[in-house]
Amino acid sequence: MDDSVLKEARIIIPVRNGGLRWREAAAAMRRAVPDPSIVVVVDSASTDGSDAVAAESGFQVQRIDPRTFNHGRTRQQAIEQFCVGKRFAVLLTHDAVVESLDTLTVLLDAFTDPGVGAAYGRQLPHHDAQLFEAHAALFNYPPGSETRTLGDATRLGIKAAFFSNSFAAYRLAAFMQCGGFPDHLILGEDAYVAMRMLMSGWQVRYCADAPVRHSHAYSIVEEAQRYFDFGVMHTQIPELLERFGSPEGEGFRFVMSELRYMWKRAPWLLPGVAIRNAAKYGAYRLGRWYTRLPLGLCRRLSMTKVYWNRVPI
Repeated sequence: MDDSVLKEARIIIPVRNGGLRWREAAAAMRRAVPDPSIVVVVDSASTDGSDAVAAESGFQVQRIDPRTFNHGRTRQQAIEQFCVGKRFAVLLTHDAVVESLDTLTVLLDAFTDPGVGAAYGRQLPHHDAQLFEAHAALFNYPPGSETRTLGDATRLGIKAAFFSNSFAAYRLAAFMQCGGFPDHLILGEDAYVAMRMLMSGWQVRYCADAPVRHSHAYSIVEEAQRYFDFGVMHTQIPELLERFGSPEGEGFRFVMSELRYMWKRAPWLLPGVAIRNAAKYGAYRLGRWYTRLPLGLCRRLSMTKVYWNRVPI
């Protein structure tokens, strides 16, 4: 597919203090799009010049109060404001670096199949990634593409609804039909929409040949905080686990894969595998019980702290 398909899409990137990685991502995006005005950067009052980087790149910039940021609502509002008359919306996070000039068009090529409602690309670890973050990216984003339907829930379990707005695209007709992004979730608005699409008869496409560089060097504490948020999200979307099953099986597969990965490359890190995954699982279980916890404790345990400023338990 040629670049003309990009004229039918709007690219939306939320940014807050993206630093050097955002500069790298903005430069790569500018090379990949013939018209930079199709890129909309939603900047949450960055203090490091991230908004200036976006403006200098020729992107549209919308500035918002960071206290109003919400994973689902902020993206939904951007789609409603900037995607009028467009067929597709492409979403990235500010630390996702498109890997090649045709990454975007290859992702959008998924929609040549009229049954595909949403598609997401492969996330490779950053070139300077450490072993734990590299393994996470390689485990979650394998080299083989696939198209999933609701019927794949029996084979893949919760992995059938796996999705990521770090690099994703939506057919806007399907997106709106399924209700768009919710604003009540702590995170996981992408998995929610993928679930709704699958349950509505749409297909979800994983495009392994549309890569970006995206990974996180989380500390053990940060990993635990993120998994607390996953636990909260799974409690907030009971139909996800009811229809697609428990995440424990996929979690076990991840741990075994990580053990093998570290054994081959850095066996001295094996104790870290045990510690990290014990912390993640414990935090996840706490997140599942968040309605029984004090609000202040939820805020301390969570990575998405701003969420708790407005949420009654």
